[in-house]
Amino acid sequence: MNYLNKTRLAVLLCSLVVMLVLSACSDDETGEAGGTVTLTVSAAASLTDALQETADVFHDEHPEIKVDFNFGGSGALQQQISQGAPADMFFSASKSDFDELIENVSISEENSVNLLKNELVLVTPANNQTVTSFDNITEASQIAVGTPESVPAGKYAVETFEEMNITKEIEPLLVYAEDVRAVLTYVERGEVDAGLVYRTDTLTSDSVEIADTAPEAAHEPIVYPVGMINSSENAEAAKNFMSFCSQKKL
Repeated sequence: MNYLNKTRLAVLLCSLVVMLVLSACSDDETGEAGGTVTLTVSAAASLTDALQETADVFHDEHPEIKVDFNFGGSGALQQQISQGAPADMFFSASKSDFDELIENVSISEENSVNLLKNELVLVTPANNQTVTSFDNITEASQIAVGTPESVPAGKYAVETFEEMNITKEIEPLLVYAEDVRAVLTYVERGEVDAGLVYRTDTLTSDSVEIADTAPEAAHEPIVYPVGMINSSENAEAAKNFMSFCSQKKL
């Protein structure tokens, strides 16, 4: 091969390398621009159905954003986030648990909002007449409530029993559950005579009946604050989803 041909071959190889590099860069840029963002959302178990349905509608309008949920008791979720568990947003059923994350600077007040309110209700298995209201709740053989230390609905239930001065009679009857959805399941299966859940939980079940509603003054106000986690790497997507939920009111 003469010198001229060697030179042409070298130029050609260099050109091919440059083209491959440029192509790779172009593919990476397209992947970032056209890829999806996945939001990790920690949320109170009582919001399971509402949030999943809302996320489906949100994804239809924003196909570039996918929402993954971690549902559980608000207290347990708050502890997970405080200990560094990955999360972009937190939907809490407890203002006190939410406020702890504001205090330890995991969430900023300007990036949070009270999303909605709820009611605490006494539910029984369908067609079960053992318990018909709070007036005869002590006639139950067992009553399911969320664990007060980690489940806001359980804390509100305990506050309600204390306000009604029936704590001593109630305590031996209580069956504690890991979240409010587990309480609902106990009642649906007839494993307990009654349980205390949020009114929104009853909308998902045909197997329970609302026997009574706890007076608002008997417990702390039930509000659902939502906020962005300060360490989130998907702040813009989180703002979009929070704004969407606020407009839809779940």
